[in-house]
Amino acid sequence: MKRPITLLAALAIGIMAFSPKSATVDHSHPTELPAAKAKRFGGLALYTVRDAMGKDPKGTLKAVADAGYAYVEAANYSEGKFYGMTPAEFKSYLSSLGLTAKSAHMGMVNMENADQLIADVKAAGIEYFVIPVPPMGMFTFDQATRSMAMKGTADELVKIMDTLGEKCHNAGIKLLYHNHDFEFKPLADGTVIEDVLLEKCNPKYVNFQMDLFWVTKAEVDPLAYFEKYPGRFKAWHVKDMNDEGQFAPVGTGNIDFKRILDAKKKSGMEFYLVEQDNTFGLDPLEAIKISHEGLEKIGFK
Repeated sequence: MKRPITLLAALAIGIMAFSPKSATVDHSHPTELPAAKAKRFGGLALYTVRDAMGKDPKGTLKAVADAGYAYVEAANYSEGKFYGMTPAEFKSYLSSLGLTAKSAHMGMVNMENADQLIADVKAAGIEYFVIPVPPMGMFTFDQATRSMAMKGTADELVKIMDTLGEKCHNAGIKLLYHNHDFEFKPLADGTVIEDVLLEKCNPKYVNFQMDLFWVTKAEVDPLAYFEKYPGRFKAWHVKDMNDEGQFAPVGTGNIDFKRILDAKKKSGMEFYLVEQDNTFGLDPLEAIKISHEGLEKIGFK
């Protein structure tokens, strides 16, 4: 019997903002939901609509498909299930909507449960196993300063990532590390965690999901990383930033996504996902529609 596994990913990614306004889906007439008018392309990190997924996962996934998204990233796993569905059920339901799950944030992973989590990710048809923060108690958050950091050393994290990456590789899936801002900020001794990971992790086993908001928040140019470490950033989180430095729907903020998109080939990006950790009173299901329209205007396909 599998023991319950808590979702560290949800805590880690949401710590810098309040939870978004709860969204509900009218699922009283599921067969009458309108067909999507938007082109089906791009992905959505389901963390964006986590409240709605908690209440009505199937109705919310239908709404995501109707908004024009072609694939998703899971952000909920407990007791061997994704959003209350077995891996096979999750895969089958997504398929019925014309969706696939490209990736899953699995921040609850440790050396004891890794093999089971990897097996379940693969059974769900998910290609990328993503580590959203330093796992196994290494991630820290200071409530007083609302700042993120890491216990231990970057070299210790390298060993963990390589071990998990090799396990994923042997199982036929791929491991990515997702950044926030603290990995790009020099430590007291000048160490930059992201640089250590990029330089020391075995690229056969470990690559990266670049969160474009958090890179911008760290005042780092993503193109400089694409140039220095070409081909290592297999996925992007596409989220915009408003003038107050807060999360915003794609295309409504001030991040120059067109400039970044022009460097897609250099970066190694194979897929991307809209994510908005906090929608600040805007219904997340409306926010994802605005973002999808923004993707198309910017030139994402």
